[in-house]
Amino acid sequence: MSVQTPEELAALRRAGRAVAATLREVGRRVRPGVTTAELDAVAAGVLARHGARPAPALVYGFPGAICISVGDEAVHGIPGPRRLRAGELVTLDVTAELDGFYADAAVTLPVGTVAPRLRRLAGAAQAALRRGLQAARAGAPVNAIGAAVEAEARRRGCTVLGELTGHGIGRTIHEDPTVPNVYVVALDAPLGDGAVITIEPILGLGGDALREGGDGWTIRTADGSPTAHAEHTIVVSATEPIVLTATG
Repeated sequence: MSVQTPEELAALRRAGRAVAATLREVGRRVRPGVTTAELDAVAAGVLARHGARPAPALVYGFPGAICISVGDEAVHGIPGPRRLRAGELVTLDVTAELDGFYADAAVTLPVGTVAPRLRRLAGAAQAALRRGLQAARAGAPVNAIGAAVEAEARRRGCTVLGELTGHGIGRTIHEDPTVPNVYVVALDAPLGDGAVITIEPILGLGGDALREGGDGWTIRTADGSPTAHAEHTIVVSATEPIVLTATG
């Protein structure tokens, strides 16, 4: 969608705050021994307190309030009895609907103490997100975001899982345009002032091939290498984007 009125922007900000609050609260509970189902229950409670609904369940029938992906699970991990173990990376991916507006964000966190290469991977995803945000300006081509993300990931020695992308959002989860994490020549349409999009680098430490996880939802790296995912929902402007899901 493209924001047309102050009322629309205010509604998007409320959805973004619900997402940010959920990420903060669930992130505080990440520790060795906690189950992903327990984290999901916390997320459901935070969303409910904000009057928001879990958007993946609402739109697609996803079996959880949020997506929780561990290790080689790149996206769409299903919460369940799995207990987190020290040394793993876990991604919390929250999409909320509130009063007909949607926002989406993700963060990858360490479980206890992790190996330096995994800490660097999670940091690289955040750095690539920052670079993508800097490239998101009204009038710039959409693929400028992908070019910025890809350059930062490569500079840090990480692989971009290029099949996975950001997207437009606002009145439902996935809208146009596709927002690539690599440079794609054909995706050169200019970003409009007021466009609402997600930027979400998804990086790995191995190859870029993916496979289905066998549960109808989870997508994993084909070679079993670990992944990290960082994401915000933004409103594009001529200057700095408005980050709707900022957790700070």
